[in-house]
Amino acid sequence: MISQLSWKVGGQQGEGIESTGEIFCIALNRLGYYLYGYRHFSSRIKGGHTNNKIRVSTTDVRSISDDLDILVAFDQETIDVNFHELRDGGIVVADAKFNPTIPESATVSLYAVPFTDMATELGTSLMKNMVAVGASSAVLGLDENVYVKVVEEIFGRKGKQVVDKNMEAIKRGSQYMKELLGDKVSLMQLEKADGNQRMFMIGNDAIAFGALAGGARFMAAYPITPASEIMEYLIKKLPKVGGTVIQTEDEIAACTMAIGANYGGVRTLTASAGPGLSLMMEAIGLSGITETPLVIVDTQRGGPSTGLPTKQEQSDLMAMIYGTHGEIPKVVIAPSTVEEAFYDAVEAFNIAEEYQCPVILLTDLQLSLGKQTAQPLDYNKIQIRRGKLDLNAQPEKQGKEYFKRYEVTQDGISPRVIPGTKNGIHHVTGVEHAETGKPSESAANRIAQMDKRMRKLDSLRSKFDTPVFKNAKHEEADVLLVGFNSTRGTIEEAMERLEQSGLKVNHAHIRLIHPFPKQELLPLVQNAKKVVVVENNATGQLANIIKMNLGHGEKISSFLKYDGNPFLPKEIYNECKKGVVLNGNV
Repeated sequence: MISQLSWKVGGQQGEGIESTGEIFCIALNRLGYYLYGYRHFSSRIKGGHTNNKIRVSTTDVRSISDDLDILVAFDQETIDVNFHELRDGGIVVADAKFNPTIPESATVSLYAVPFTDMATELGTSLMKNMVAVGASSAVLGLDENVYVKVVEEIFGRKGKQVVDKNMEAIKRGSQYMKELLGDKVSLMQLEKADGNQRMFMIGNDAIAFGALAGGARFMAAYPITPASEIMEYLIKKLPKVGGTVIQTEDEIAACTMAIGANYGGVRTLTASAGPGLSLMMEAIGLSGITETPLVIVDTQRGGPSTGLPTKQEQSDLMAMIYGTHGEIPKVVIAPSTVEEAFYDAVEAFNIAEEYQCPVILLTDLQLSLGKQTAQPLDYNKIQIRRGKLDLNAQPEKQGKEYFKRYEVTQDGISPRVIPGTKNGIHHVTGVEHAETGKPSESAANRIAQMDKRMRKLDSLRSKFDTPVFKNAKHEEADVLLVGFNSTRGTIEEAMERLEQSGLKVNHAHIRLIHPFPKQELLPLVQNAKKVVVVENNATGQLANIIKMNLGHGEKISSFLKYDGNPFLPKEIYNECKKGVVLNGNV
């Protein structure tokens, strides 16, 4: 028996690859296994190679694996593209219909199973993915009945006959595969899982759920990969609590509509990717100068322009911090797991209202669309904090003066009311303004208002729960690995291997990108011989931000990957070992 394995299914987009992985994973999740998945897909509706790689384990996993144990192929291209990942002794389970072949020198086994023919016998070739699920189950030594409830939930609305047909497809695939395996049946049988129930979700769903739990009742957005699932989730859920979603004509409208709704007192968000955020920049500045709360989710993808819309990248970092013209207070938060994505979504609304500024929740495609096991969420952690907005308060009448919405205060945060509040009338404008909102070009007023806005975030670092996630066992480290967003699990796995090789390794994962957590990160950098910043971009954006804020440029190097694929643990391990040996630190 084995404690973990890696399974991948591939074929042409639109022929059930995603549902194959989904059904396979849900059943294993309910048995208590930990899972981590990453989906490779083309930027078109149908056609083009797609695959879904799933890691299954009896212990927690937060990265895709270096190699592959089982490859399920619906076409020859799947074998050709993914064969190099298979380890010695791996298995290819392929549809017999296309006469699959593997290299003659291969040290893996090929099993041809008539996915399409079996499905057609049952009434439709569309069920070939269920035959594939059954064949995979036989390799793992799983009882086909573990899929009964999953199939009932997915196909139940179509009637009992459809449910029975799909279960029959699974059973036939399993039986055929068992006959092919012979005495090798249960070739890769998994150790029994603990049976505990855990969540299994993508980051986008966690963010949407967090927004709902954090009091959001309106979303304005325009569909874009890889952010659309947030809108799709909330379209279903918000109406149940009196909220709604509006699909706008573009991202400019989405952002300005979100600002208007927040001004009216409704917690509102918008979500997009790099191209959409570029269109929002002027509106983000409007949020900053009018001190109106705004929550934006940026799901990073390959750029520039349309770029690689369905591939992994982390290249929006500088744009999120410095993209707006002029200078405004802004917060950029970067969760690294689905659990953090949920809690940080809640906190984003609290911070936006407490500090009356735009908050960007920054993710990447791997975190947004990769599906992973998550521990049950603790709803007792949820707090709703609205800062200086009191919906029941009534400001005192100040003679003929309007309400001082932009009053200069010591903490930089002005009193706030929503439209219609008695004695709360004030101007709101995107030009510089005095305390009542009335436009003003006075030099003294400009300095007072700018200073007020810019000091409002002074207390944020001390209030943010975990600005830097630290796994630092060593007072002095040979290597400090630094990353953000989805690279956390991959770095942790590489770190374990480096430790086993004799190196002292610490890990810092930055979760509060801006304002930068200098105090939390500086001691780790100072006490490391070498700092390696791991990021999916071509220019080392995070490394440059660290150098700008902390110095120590002589010991900071970048390990970059920008081919559209996520990092693998072995890549980070090899890079660190090579760097340490070449620099003579050990």
